[in-house]
Parts: sequence; C-alpha cells; structure tokens
Amino acid sequence: MKSLAKDTAIYGLSSIIGKFLNYLLVPLYTYVLEREADYGIVTNLYAWTALLLVLLTYGMETGFFRFANREDYDAKSVYKTAYLTLFSTSALFALLVIVFQHPLATGLGYPDHSEFVAMMFATVAIDAFACIPFAYLRYRKRPILFAALKLLFVVLNIGFNVLFLVVLGKNDVFYVFLSNILATTIQTLCLLPFTLPKGGRFSMPTLGAMLRYSLPLLVLGVAGIMNQTLDRILFPYLYTGEDAQTQLGIYGACFKVAMVMMMFTQAFRYAYEPFVFAKHKDRQSVEAYADAMKYYVIFSYLILLGVIFYLDIFKFIISRNYWEGLLIVPVVLWTYVFQGIYFNLSFWYKLTDETKWGAYFSLIGLVITLLIQVIGVPIIGYWASCGSSLVCYFVIMLLSYFIGQKKAPIPYDLKRIGLYTILTLVLLAVYYTCRFALGLHMRHLMLIGTALIGIYLLVLTRKDFPLSAILHRKINRTS
Repeated sequence: MKSLAKDTAIYGLSSIIGKFLNYLLVPLYTYVLEREADYGIVTNLYAWTALLLVLLTYGMETGFFRFANREDYDAKSVYKTAYLTLFSTSALFALLVIVFQHPLATGLGYPDHSEFVAMMFATVAIDAFACIPFAYLRYRKRPILFAALKLLFVVLNIGFNVLFLVVLGKNDVFYVFLSNILATTIQTLCLLPFTLPKGGRFSMPTLGAMLRYSLPLLVLGVAGIMNQTLDRILFPYLYTGEDAQTQLGIYGACFKVAMVMMMFTQAFRYAYEPFVFAKHKDRQSVEAYADAMKYYVIFSYLILLGVIFYLDIFKFIISRNYWEGLLIVPVVLWTYVFQGIYFNLSFWYKLTDETKWGAYFSLIGLVITLLIQVIGVPIIGYWASCGSSLVCYFVIMLLSYFIGQKKAPIPYDLKRIGLYTILTLVLLAVYYTCRFALGLHMRHLMLIGTALIGIYLLVLTRKDFPLSAILHRKINRTS
C-alpha cells in the first residue's frame, strides 16, 4: 500500500498539475473564442479523438502489462512486439486520414474545415503509438520521467495556445488543434530516446496471444469510451434546437469544472494497474485490493464534497456565458465516482483472463447510454447526456461487483464504505437544504461547506487515519 500510495502521489501530482494547467485553457477558450459554438466544435472533436484512441490501441496497453509480468513470456520481446505493432497501425491510420480528410470531415459535419479533422486525427495516431512507450515507463517504475514528459506536453500545449490565441490574437478554433498536434509531436520525440526497445525480438506467437487477450478489451474499451464520450459525439445529431453547438459548448465547459475528480481517478489508475498485475503474485493481494478500494472511495467522496461546496469559486474557471449549465456538475462528479469504483472492480476479470465480462458490462452500459440519450436529448438537452453516463456507470458498477464476488471474491470493507457513503449523502443534504430551502448567502454557504468538510475529516481521522497512532509510529521510527 505504501508503494501504491507513493506512485499514486507522483502520478497524481503530475496529473493534478497537468490538469490544473489545462484548466487554464478552459477559461482561455471560453473567454477568447468568439462563440460558445466554437467551444462546442472543440468538445465534439475531442470526444471523437478519445474514441479513436481506444480503437487504435486495441487493448494492447493492458495486454502489455499482463504478458510482461508472466513468467512464461520474455518481457523485452513482449514490449518490442507491442511497440512495433502499434507503430505500424498508427502510421497506417495517419496516412489514411491525410488521404481521406475531406470525406471524413464531411461525414462529421465539418465540410469546410477538413484541416480540423486531419490535425486532430493525426494527433490521435501519434498518441496511440505513444501509449506503449508510456506504459513501458510505468512498467519500469519510472513515474518521475513519466510525469515530466506528461507535463512537457501540457506546458507546450498551453504555450502554443497562448502564443496563437493571446499574443498573436488568432481567436480561431484552427489554432487550438494546431497547438495540440505541435505539443504532441514534440512530446513523443522526447519520449522515444528513453523507450526504444532494447533486446528481445518481434514474435508473432506473442502477438497472437496478446491480441487474443486484448481484443475483448477492445470491445470493452470501445463500449467504455463511448459511455464516456457518446454524449458529446451524438449531441449535435440528437438535439432538435438550432443552437446545438452552443448547447454542446456550454455542456462541455461545465463538464470541465468537475475535472478534479477525473484527475484523482486517472492518477489512481496509472499507479494501480501495474501494481495489481505485479501484486497478483503475492498471497496478500486480495487484502491489498480491498484496502485500495476503500481508500479510493474515501478520498473520492472528499473531493466530491470539496468541489460541490466550493462550486461558487470553481465556476469562475469558465465564462459567465456558460454558467447556466453548472447544475450538471454534481451529476458529473457522481459519475466519476462510480466510474472509479467500476475500474477498481474490473480487475477480477482481467486477472482471471475472463476479459469477456468487461465487454459484456460495457455493452450493457452502452445500450443504457444510447437509450437515455436518444430518448432524452431531444426533450431535455444535455441533462439527458450527463444523466445517461450516471445511470450507465451505476448499473455496470453493481453488475461487476455481484458477478465478480462469485467469480473471484474479494473481501471489500462494505461496512466502512457504506459509512462514508451515508455520511457524504447526509452532508450533501444539509448543504443543499441551506442553499436552496433557506437561500443563504454565498459567504454563509462557504462557511457551512467548510464546517461540513471538517466533519468528514473528523470521521476520517477517527476511523481510518488516527493521527495519534500515525504520529506515534513516526516518532518511534525517528528515535
């Protein structure tokens, strides 16, 4: 657990700093771009690239971790095989995008801006290839180098955006995409010297085994990422109003306000995935998984409370023109909580090589997402979009838990998790009563929110982080 906490802290610090710096792009875009619809274009195309990234990596990242940690496979050969395979498929995709950029742009609804599509899809091809070198850094336990290279992209991306949009005054969406491809290319060029395959050999049998393991994960990944991004992909096609791109821009900007929870989930995932596959050899692994789940839930609830109670501060991340959508932020936060819990639960089928179950869950979630969006978006707009994700992850989280406990039972501390769940709901009920029923001023709400977080921290230190015991151990070690 100390090893997991250390790596999570390093990955988390880079992720939090990086996402915080990227936060600066949200106000930049919402304040500088001419129309809310312009940010809607950014939101839509970034959702497409997220889906394409899953398709172009086809589960090989998790497959690499699985086979690199197996004693009957040579880790260097596994890496070289994955590296060369992804390089080939990504290069082929980039070439096809360049050749067919005009038909692609027309199909996506941007016939006059094929350059947008060409730049973004070429960027995702580079990102897809870089997934395996970045996975190799995680496998080699080099979180500092991993974090530095991730932050390099963020700094470059922000620098190019500021240069084009602010310094040169080019308030056009084109320069958002240009900044992205420039930053991605430079980051990848800096990554390659540290991750070129050394030793091992390309092996077709190894590739076949990895693909048999990973292709069910591709179905899982495609359905999973569609559960996350389908709202922003389908919205322009489903929304019946004339201002579809404007509404999508508002939705996308308010979605970004809840990114703090996504930062924590992503940081935890970066550290937890290699930890689990390595820990699987340990007899105490089951207890470690249970502890990791408990602490994930505890801290995700703390973040959720913090964002909701201080939303009157967080809202200034985006322009006032987008504030009408802020009520969706709590819904998005709960979605991220359920998504993180589902991710923790998912390792039972990855470790037992029954990855088909992940595909089943994701497909069920996809059906739920599609139904709610197709029926709801024409009626209630982006409320159906965020609601579909919430329901989707809640249902597949429960399915994964109950089926997983039959297939590979893990003694999760449900009593303690239930305690923090009830506590969080009670604190939220008190806050919303003060906000909506009593109509208190923002200043008073801040004080009440701070007091409620204090109550949560008090329970936390009494139940799971007793400060006196921690200090006592520290003193004993130093003496």
